[in-house]
Amino acid sequence: MSPARREAAPDAAAMQRRWRALVDERLPEAAASRGDWPVRLNHCFARILLDNACGGPWRESVAPPAWANMPPARLAAALALGEAVLRGEADLAELNRRSLAWRGRLRSAAAPPELAGPGFRLRRWRREDDAPFAALNADPAVMRFFPALKSRRESEAEARALDRRFEQDGFGPWVLEAEGTFVGFVGCWRPVRPLPFAAVPGHVVEIGWRLARSAWGRGLATRGARLALADAFGRCGLPEVVAYTAVLNRASQRVMERLGMERIEEFAHPALVEGDPLRPHVVYRLSAARFAGSAVRFAGGTVHSAAGAATVASGGDR
Repeated sequence: MSPARREAAPDAAAMQRRWRALVDERLPEAAASRGDWPVRLNHCFARILLDNACGGPWRESVAPPAWANMPPARLAAALALGEAVLRGEADLAELNRRSLAWRGRLRSAAAPPELAGPGFRLRRWRREDDAPFAALNADPAVMRFFPALKSRRESEAEARALDRRFEQDGFGPWVLEAEGTFVGFVGCWRPVRPLPFAAVPGHVVEIGWRLARSAWGRGLATRGARLALADAFGRCGLPEVVAYTAVLNRASQRVMERLGMERIEEFAHPALVEGDPLRPHVVYRLSAARFAGSAVRFAGGTVHSAAGAATVASGGDR
């Protein structure tokens, strides 16, 4: 999951007008001829799009009214998602299910509390992870492919959003713990931003990681990703893995290659402006059959997968 940076600054007032027209007029009008849509009212469309743009209930990170206070990048993402719904490129029922799951109105099959690997474990998030996660997000070396460092408040909001993925899908980004210490995260989630290789938002599963510098050079990104994928493929039954990152990010690509992924295409990231050196991206893919065809070897044992779909990106073999 390669983060966007230096996005073109849209006209805030124009975006707000587009948002009001989208949720108050265009979507409700389209709903009249779409019997398969789960909602009809403007506030329901707003809830679905804003929650998915925020990665959780929007009121947890944005003061109402959302159309006036939403950060421009998030409002732009919500607008893009709404346009994708109108074009039939995004599944409104699935987006609604995600929103309701984040709000505690739906429950997915519970994920195990942890997954054990040799010398490390993947586990669910805890409040005591806030401080080391904030330190990780404030490290310029760790955040070199992100638009900016994150504040303590932003890190805490991100941690809550990452953990909510488990409630929604039954899988999510696990805390990576080595020698009893928080060193970052690795795991799977569904991106909602439309991408050239994933025209229907939410139908691709992404696996990413972000590790503290103290964990770099130890193979933890690769080993943690293998364990997370074995769980996602086996327990969750996902069908395919795609990985994408900046062409310049060779460290991340080496992890993808170690996971057995095949490079399939390059694309220009739609959230990055022309001329940004990070705009050229590359996509890798790993089929469930290929993953299941051989045992994934660990230093202390063997893990077998069953069937799966995910996406890998982010830092190198940290």
